[in-house]
Amino acid sequence: MAKLISIRELQIDIPKEARILAEKMLSDLEKSKRPVLEAVKTSLDNCFYNPKVGFLTPGDKVVRTELNVSSVQKLARVVFMLEILLRNLDVGTVNTKRELYYMCKGLIKGSNKYKALDFEDQDESDTIIDFIGDMLRVYREELNCFANDRGGQTYSQQLVVTETMADGTKATIDLSTLGTSPFQPKNKPQALKLKAKKKIDFCLVIESEGTANTLQAMGFTKRNNCILMGAQGVPSNAVRGWCKLIEDQLAVPMYFFGDLDAYTMQNIFRTLKAGSAASLIRNSHFSAPDVRFLGVLPEDVKKYDLPHYKVKESDPVEARALKKAKDALENDPFFADKKNKGLSDILRWLIKEKIRCEQQSFFSVDPRDPIKTEKIILEKIKRGAFV
Repeated sequence: MAKLISIRELQIDIPKEARILAEKMLSDLEKSKRPVLEAVKTSLDNCFYNPKVGFLTPGDKVVRTELNVSSVQKLARVVFMLEILLRNLDVGTVNTKRELYYMCKGLIKGSNKYKALDFEDQDESDTIIDFIGDMLRVYREELNCFANDRGGQTYSQQLVVTETMADGTKATIDLSTLGTSPFQPKNKPQALKLKAKKKIDFCLVIESEGTANTLQAMGFTKRNNCILMGAQGVPSNAVRGWCKLIEDQLAVPMYFFGDLDAYTMQNIFRTLKAGSAASLIRNSHFSAPDVRFLGVLPEDVKKYDLPHYKVKESDPVEARALKKAKDALENDPFFADKKNKGLSDILRWLIKEKIRCEQQSFFSVDPRDPIKTEKIILEKIKRGAFV
């Protein structure tokens, strides 16, 4: 296994590293050598799961691009985009991937010599941005580029957040003063410091933002000393980084409440807990290894007589999810590790039973009791009914 090195430990000077790279390319061209760019290979076949740290880490494989007829456009685009990103860093500008795509369009439109670099769609420019990050071994966020600048909607009566701004000034937010509005941290939550006014018993991350909002509207955080968060489906970097920050700075038990299906287990919960292959160099700061899967659990379906649905293998989407689940059990190092046997067992159960049960099904248990779902969640936490 490759030695695990934190990006922050390396303290990379991005402009300096970019200059070294550019000078090496220029030197190779002057010597009639073909310049080569290398980046960390961000795919499952270059993943290791380190149970000591709890997230997916990169191996030694790299993506190697050498200058030739077929790669000349890619290398030129890398240099073109890198210049834009370095200019942004120099002046302190922040942009989304979509904005960077149109900035490229604007520069290309204004100069005939750039026309060969034009992007037909945003996917092409996104790929170049990701390649630059993997090449320099830095986070997209460190290049002042954000895919989604919105963290999970968060509620608490006990949490106080202090944010240090780029100019050094500080802002303090007491979540209990926000009324019905949620707190939504930025995509770079490492600039935040957290403090609890009194002991926080747990953090509950809900897969559905709507269900989190319902629990909050019914007084969940008023009756419980907790943090309640809506994860909005597949967790973005902002959600993952926010959960990691809560885990590190507050050391409170964290539970995930979501659907019982193969997609949730692989694409949502595993990404929150251990990161993803696509963001191998970011997983150390954008995953929450201690989060537990609270439900829906297989035993909940029978215990609470929850409505559920048969997975139809004739449906291409559902058939693909089942196939990916089988592949995950065979090839994903996260599910292969004995530390995660309980989660692997759930995935095997789903493949065998071919059902799915949604988190909202708990509202069917006692429709006349508006806080019955809350009672079940608290009861499950109390008796340790989680994985």
